[in-house]
Amino acid sequence: MAEYIPTIGLEIHAELNTKTKMFCPCKNDANEKNPNINICPICVGHPGTLPTINKEAIFSVIKIGLAMNSEIAFPKKQSKFDRKNYFYPDLPKAYQISQYDQPIVKGGELKGVKLTRIHMEEDTARSIHSSQVTTYPKDQSPASLVDFNRSGLPLMELVTEPDVKSGKQAVEFAKELQLVLRYLGISDADMEKGQMRVEANVSISKNSERGTKVEVKNLNSFVSVEKAIDYEIKRQEEVLEKGEKVAHETRGWNDAKKITVSQRIKELAHDYRYFPEPDLPLMDFSEIELEQLKKGLPELPREKRGRFIKEYKLSLNQANLLVCDKELANYFENTISEYKTFEIDNNYQIVYNYITTNLKGLMNEAGVGIKEIKIEPEKMAHLTSFVSNGKLTSNMTKDVLKVMFDTGADPESIIKEKGFYEMLGDKELEKTIDEIINENEKAVNDYKKGNENSLQFLTGQAMKKLKGRASAEILIGLFKNKLK
Repeated sequence: MAEYIPTIGLEIHAELNTKTKMFCPCKNDANEKNPNINICPICVGHPGTLPTINKEAIFSVIKIGLAMNSEIAFPKKQSKFDRKNYFYPDLPKAYQISQYDQPIVKGGELKGVKLTRIHMEEDTARSIHSSQVTTYPKDQSPASLVDFNRSGLPLMELVTEPDVKSGKQAVEFAKELQLVLRYLGISDADMEKGQMRVEANVSISKNSERGTKVEVKNLNSFVSVEKAIDYEIKRQEEVLEKGEKVAHETRGWNDAKKITVSQRIKELAHDYRYFPEPDLPLMDFSEIELEQLKKGLPELPREKRGRFIKEYKLSLNQANLLVCDKELANYFENTISEYKTFEIDNNYQIVYNYITTNLKGLMNEAGVGIKEIKIEPEKMAHLTSFVSNGKLTSNMTKDVLKVMFDTGADPESIIKEKGFYEMLGDKELEKTIDEIINENEKAVNDYKKGNENSLQFLTGQAMKKLKGRASAEILIGLFKNKLK
């Protein structure tokens, strides 16, 4: 099979977390389970109604653009809404208020992929087919119902340049965008709930010229994004190898069969008959202090990732694990801040390991998030300080952490209650070492002759007598000092 070059562009929609819908005062709640509750004459498309612009949604899109070093309303600092005309049962007006030639955001870059534009539009309603509803009366004919709760929700659409080369790269980009949206606090971007939706435009060719573009829809998970794109690349290769032409069409992803299926011939821009929305004014951004807005942005994933690597000496994978969970990252940093007050060392790996492995394990077992746990960062820092000082063994630390997780108690009180006394430098530890030496003369002599196994034996005897209340590393060091 000949070598083909894939060309992939992404279109990603995300519902914004505003209080109200895009062009009316109805509540913005896409998760409302009761159909047609949050609706009004505007969002259900009654004749003669007039939309008004949701200012909060506009500023949310501006923040996204600033986070990605984009141009805002370039070149004249003006933007407008347009009517995108098409008919579908979940589009009550038979047109969608969107943006065409003057989007709010142009250009920018994320994860090495250039952006074409980011614009605002209103979401459609939701079609529900009788085959999807288990409680639908079986004696009635099949039907499709429409729930307008989602109609008119503020929907951001981001369009990339065709810079993506694989399904894996597409997923990396989409995940990073999801993080940015969450860090900015403007969208939960939960793909399973439909709050973020990915569509891929895929074409292949043997040279620099673009092939025939196919749009792939229904990608509601990162796994689906990667598999659908990779499948579509392979499918187009097989079509071309047969001497056939790839159709310019829209295809859907069938997750059950792991294939793309033809849905319809792809529309072109002129099919939508765009024209300026006559009921909404031109938006002028010339008076907005964009630099001030940019300074007010929170630390974004890319910057936090780099800072964690530099400041806390974490690996890229370790930093990624934290950055992908904003609340966990905050908990880690708050714990580090308290850990520093103990003036022990800069070994932040201990803090990282106990939070991401032991604490996360307990959280997963209990099915709770970091916000729901009883262990405050200062108590977690106190516990890890005992580990750094060598005053608790690994097993002891796990036991204490479990009690802390269940009760929220301070680690020191748990240590005293369980008899896990702080051992390093303690007279009891010194006394135990002397006893083991006196009781095991042969092993001591063997060690002095160079038998390292004898040292392990002595350490084991001490561990047994101390009932695990001191680490093997500490005991080995103390024996070596005693037996010089």
